Amino acid sequence: MTRRFLLFWVLVLLGTSAFGQDVSKQNERKRQIEEEISFINNQLKSIAGKQKATTEQLSLIQKRVTSRQSLIHELDKRIAVINDEMTAKQREINRLQKELDTLETYYNKLIYNTYKNRDTRVWFMYLLSSENIGQGYRRFSFLKSLAGEVSTQAEKMREKQAELQVEREKLALIKAEAQVTKASREEEYRKLVEEQKQSQEDMRRLAKSEKQYRNDLASKKKEIDRLNSEIQRILKATVKEQKKDNTKVDTALSGQFAQNRGKLPWPLRQGVITERFGVHNHPVYKNLKLPDNPGITFSTAKGADVFCVFNGVVSRVFVMPGYNQCVLVQHGEYFTLYCKLAKVSVKAGQKVATGDKLGSLEIEGSSSALHFQLWKGTNKQDPERWLRK
Repeated sequence: MTRRFLLFWVLVLLGTSAFGQDVSKQNERKRQIEEEISFINNQLKSIAGKQKATTEQLSLIQKRVTSRQSLIHELDKRIAVINDEMTAKQREINRLQKELDTLETYYNKLIYNTYKNRDTRVWFMYLLSSENIGQGYRRFSFLKSLAGEVSTQAEKMREKQAELQVEREKLALIKAEAQVTKASREEEYRKLVEEQKQSQEDMRRLAKSEKQYRNDLASKKKEIDRLNSEIQRILKATVKEQKKDNTKVDTALSGQFAQNRGKLPWPLRQGVITERFGVHNHPVYKNLKLPDNPGITFSTAKGADVFCVFNGVVSRVFVMPGYNQCVLVQHGEYFTLYCKLAKVSVKAGQKVATGDKLGSLEIEGSSSALHFQLWKGTNKQDPERWLRK
């Protein structure tokens, strides 16, 4: 019985710990989404009214809609947890109430027996009528303990009532949290509906300037093609030079980099991904494919600092039309590329560590953008699969 009792409480404590961790994760995820939405709102304010930024505006608005949906999903999960808490707490209250009812029934019987035997002559008659000394002793022990039992039972009832009151107060707090969370969910849904309307209005506005956008897109495609050709040339040349000079690739560093897939820090302190890896259709002109993006593009605060995502060596620093200054960092057989920098803080051949500043971004109006790529040898990778969520 002792082992079962201990096992029961171990399981309860483990369950409580896991529950607390889940709630903590939910709260942290909610905080991250709220920060992302706040940042997007600031970015939208900084580019508001600029005709050339309409496509960026649309990307940010759609990202905000997605983030808002994620926030509502997190609130829905929290509401579900709260409902489970209320159910469990009500079940506990019902159990305590049942125990209290049982104690009160027993207590009433004790009071009745005590009252019935309040006359000391009855007590003596009860003892003297014993058939033998053993029975008399047992009756004496019973009468002696009766008064003490009444007092003990009363104390148990007071403790149970206090415990019940505590649980009722906890339930009241949970219900209050439920009301606040549901109100927050309703407010977020209202904002979501407004943002979806804004997104649709921007799409209709952009649809009127498709011709101009196609011309801009052709120019952008040329810039991307030039960057792709240059980075591929650099990577091939780097690999060729290493083979020619019998330079061994740092396999240990390559392994460490590979082990951090999905865990790499962002190259920015704060930002939003506005252009994703690969080929995608335009959000408005559905029959128009965007240029094949070899990396991802972040929208961030103007002049933001750029940081290295992992230990390595600066392989190249070069300039590309449309991408300003670029820094290529080698991590064994892997490479990361950081473009659109106005100032560069490192030089070729310099060792860098995770989090080291590589430079700061050029300012485009009231914001900045970072183009980021990740390669394994001469094979491009989707950076989002490597970066921390």
